[in-house]
Amino acid sequence: MRASVQPSDKISGYQISLLFFTFIVSTLILSVPGIMVAFAKQNAWLSILPASLTGLVNIYVLTTLSKRYPGRSIMQYLTAICGKWAGKAVGAFFTYYLFFFISSTVNEHARFLNNVLLMNTPSLVLIITLLLLCGFAVLAGVETIGRCNEVIVLIIVMMLIPIFVFSIRDGDFARLSPVLAEGLVPVIKGAIVPSAWMSQFFFLGWFLPHLNEKPQQIRKKLLAALIGIVVLIMAIDALTIMMFGPITPRMNFAFLNVIKYTGIIGPLERLEAIAIMIWILGIFIKVSMLLYMFCISAAQLLGTNNHRRTIVPITLLSIVGSVWIFKNAAEFQGWITYTYPILALFTQSFLPLLLLAIDTIKARLLSH
Repeated sequence: MRASVQPSDKISGYQISLLFFTFIVSTLILSVPGIMVAFAKQNAWLSILPASLTGLVNIYVLTTLSKRYPGRSIMQYLTAICGKWAGKAVGAFFTYYLFFFISSTVNEHARFLNNVLLMNTPSLVLIITLLLLCGFAVLAGVETIGRCNEVIVLIIVMMLIPIFVFSIRDGDFARLSPVLAEGLVPVIKGAIVPSAWMSQFFFLGWFLPHLNEKPQQIRKKLLAALIGIVVLIMAIDALTIMMFGPITPRMNFAFLNVIKYTGIIGPLERLEAIAIMIWILGIFIKVSMLLYMFCISAAQLLGTNNHRRTIVPITLLSIVGSVWIFKNAAEFQGWITYTYPILALFTQSFLPLLLLAIDTIKARLLSH
């Protein structure tokens, strides 16, 4: 069954590219640099290059599948590729994966704010507040989220520029050397965790049906977004290493510490407020997108295209999941360092490639 995409649900390739820039960068810039340095040491800034290959592959795979099944989300062409029952099973797995993903992201959001700003605020209040706002965004539609993100990306970029300008003076370029002294193996190890983030272009499968242009025309814009992410992460990693060197892996939010130690004379002396604002703006877009995909998946799994009916129960379910998913910060850190990269490799990289391979084989067999 094809999705009944309303005209108001159409967004441009430019907007989708910006959405995925925010989606990936929002949590990557604060959570991952310290982990990359733990594995790749002073060469961690190079690790984002091999990590970006998963994003490159997913852009090709998802746009190719969207071209073959125009107007359909990945949940809908699963049955066309895998058959009714296998398609439903994979669709159920994707839906559960989204539930787990949104729960872990919102849980991380609450933990971050509890650590750096609202120490005495119950995490449940932070979780409910974010998910309610995102629920209203999903109710407003994809176009609203896309337009809102255009402004948010501009704000984020304008906030990052002074951070780089004023913090680079405190950095030591000598900490970036020697380059590749131990070969490529540490760089590859450092690429494993960020590759999970770069493969999040997998979620294009839910947004490309809303594209108001042909899927093959969006590839250049998505590649531009990918390049923007790579350049930004390279800069953040290099700056973090220049400032903290070997102690970087001990920091849960390494880039936040860079911002804290960046001092400007006058009213802008405490720049961590900028980091918090970047986080909140970015996480709002990311969770709104996740909540939208979760609602779409649940609705289409149940055989209906009216995802708005699922917004309230899905939001409530996400609140419960966000509260109970991790017991403490150590459990979350272990998951994000070791478990999530493996799960992402399977779900976000292997399964889309498998779908494309099956669809290609079936098409060739039918042509003969």
